[in-house]
Amino acid sequence: MPRAATGYRSLLRTPGAAAFFFTAAAGRVGIAMTGLGLVWLLHARTGSYGTAGLAAAGFALAEALVGPQLARLVDRFGQTRVLPFCLLAHGAAIAGVLASTIPAAQIAAATCAGAVVPQLGALSGARWAHLLRGERAGELPTAFALESLANATAFLLGPVLVTSLGAVGDAALASAIAAGLILGGGAALAAQRRTAPRPARERAGHTRTARTTLLRPAFLLLALLNLAIGLFFGTMGVSVSSFATRHGVPGAAAAITAAAGLSGLLSGWVYGLRRHRAPARRQLVVASAYLTGAALLLPLAPSAIWLGVAVVVTEVAVPPTLVLLNVLTEKAVHPAALTQAFTWNNSASAAGSAVAASLAGRVADAWGASAALAQAPAAGLVLLGLALVLSLAARQANPVMRRCRSSQQGSERRLGACRGPGSRGRATTERIGGLLTSYGSPGLFSSERPG
Repeated sequence: MPRAATGYRSLLRTPGAAAFFFTAAAGRVGIAMTGLGLVWLLHARTGSYGTAGLAAAGFALAEALVGPQLARLVDRFGQTRVLPFCLLAHGAAIAGVLASTIPAAQIAAATCAGAVVPQLGALSGARWAHLLRGERAGELPTAFALESLANATAFLLGPVLVTSLGAVGDAALASAIAAGLILGGGAALAAQRRTAPRPARERAGHTRTARTTLLRPAFLLLALLNLAIGLFFGTMGVSVSSFATRHGVPGAAAAITAAAGLSGLLSGWVYGLRRHRAPARRQLVVASAYLTGAALLLPLAPSAIWLGVAVVVTEVAVPPTLVLLNVLTEKAVHPAALTQAFTWNNSASAAGSAVAASLAGRVADAWGASAALAQAPAAGLVLLGLALVLSLAARQANPVMRRCRSSQQGSERRLGACRGPGSRGRATTERIGGLLTSYGSPGLFSSERPG
């Protein structure tokens, strides 16, 4: 344990690391507060949950759709150039929400706020990838574990703070605090130029090629994996509340959610304490299998207490899964598109959560909370299936890459045999649907990284 804890400390002692990590973490608490804060604020002002819900939905939808486009600008022009404009626009939009008295204007302003909210988690993750390239690349899983802890802490503390302030009639204060954390954390991050990744247009010989585009099977598969974990998130949020209410203990939902959050924090901390020798793709299969198996307990729970135990046990798999998805994304994507890739992953997860939450609500109304909870192992099966596809594709592609590297070091005749029609390498490549050539780099399948 001391040696592992030193690993966390050594990361934060990297010049500039603690500064960008903690400022981004503070801003993420604000982001975690904003959506729920809009619900409390607009319901208090309009008396309508419909208006409040539309504003929160507009915020979330705009964040999911526009966020990756802003991330593309960040990758191209740099964090320190793009982030200040996002912060100014976000602050102005939140001010519009606070100042407006017309529901339509409030919804429009909330939607604009979501469109330009800075993706501080993606920006922080890109900085870790930039700092730890080369000899320190083995420390990236630990860095992403720290990121997972920061994110889990934000979404544990943020909603509690908003709910506490909203319950005593200070919903406007909650929104103001959220905006202050985002603007303050984002401004502090933008001021830290030393740890920011180089803009894509400043990279030597940078051109937009197949290596920098995200429209490749490797990344698309990772986006689907993020969507699958989002299906699990959305299912749990609705189903746990429905179960507690139907069993006459609505207050138990908050306790179960808090226990699950603490379980995830502990799991993420422990996972990041050591370096794992198994490839990330194999670890993802194990984590997905555990999540699926543990989630089978959820629809069988006879009471809120047993459901709480099952949720805590299942939640253990979530932080390692998120860390591994970030590690695999960093390996598969060119550095010039990494912020955009992280943001698209977040959007995919949010989309999956929204779909699952809607479906779980309908299932709970029609067949009960236990039936809605059955969506959780179903989501786990989707995650496991995609993880197996990723792992099998990697296992088939690795021998091909080794033969091609050997051929490149040998004669031109052997290189032609490796690539020529009818060869075993060609057949293997065709058998996996052209995945090898489509990935653009071997980074996802080996220790090498693109770029």
